[in-house]
Amino acid sequence: MTECFDCDNCKESLYGRKYIQMDNGPYCIPCYDAHFANTCDECKELIGHDCRELYYEDRHYHEHCFRCFRCDRSLADEPFTCQDEELLCNDCYCNEFSSKCIACEKTVMPGSRKLEYNGQTWHEHCFICSSCQQPIGSRSFIPDKKDYYCVPCYESKFAPRCTRCKKTLTKGGVTYRDEPWHKECFVCTGCMTPLAGQQFTSQDDNPYCIKCFGNLYAKKCSACTKPITGFGGGKYISFEDRHWHHNCFNCARCDTSLVGKGFIPDNDEILCRDCSNDL
Repeated sequence: MTECFDCDNCKESLYGRKYIQMDNGPYCIPCYDAHFANTCDECKELIGHDCRELYYEDRHYHEHCFRCFRCDRSLADEPFTCQDEELLCNDCYCNEFSSKCIACEKTVMPGSRKLEYNGQTWHEHCFICSSCQQPIGSRSFIPDKKDYYCVPCYESKFAPRCTRCKKTLTKGGVTYRDEPWHKECFVCTGCMTPLAGQQFTSQDDNPYCIKCFGNLYAKKCSACTKPITGFGGGKYISFEDRHWHHNCFNCARCDTSLVGKGFIPDNDEILCRDCSNDL
């Protein structure tokens, strides 16, 4: 006697027919499709046992229904992105949502190396120095209007050069007679002391600290023999070929200040009128 071999649902014999074995028993093809097949999210029809089924985020699709919303190409074996519930192939997504390289005007593909600056985007290999034409990459750069320069090219092309050492000034520095200097290069012509931030003067266009200028070029006080520089609001008095600091212009006998007063020269000395009358 032949053993019974029927569909677990419709009870029709499966001898000589295709069937699918499930955990609870065998099913003929029509019963399997009716009870176990998923519905395609796109066309709303059953996905039969002989169809390739694709699954994405709790949704099922026929292979031919799983397509790009924009260009209608199949996404079965292609990378894709879901944007606002719409499935997009990589090309359509990039064309619509990805940045465009400001240099070559091509799409900057997701995951590719890029550089963004001031709201603009470049492929890494498209962001090049306007002078040497080499990719800047992750190095520092300096913008100049619509051009971009690597630091060495910018310094060579635009940075001012120190009047003394002729090397570029990249930061800081001082200006003397409308010429740029490194702070460490702007020194006293006499003693080589740095003058940046210090009081100084010049002689024949050369800068000097106050001390060197006084020793080399300033008039000497006839009383104390120290230089008369006139710096710091200092005033001096001259008479014939002699000069005095204000506070040194005193009577040689009584030491009374003669500033603004009459005086009598007596050889190398100057005297107030009273002391002169006592002679």
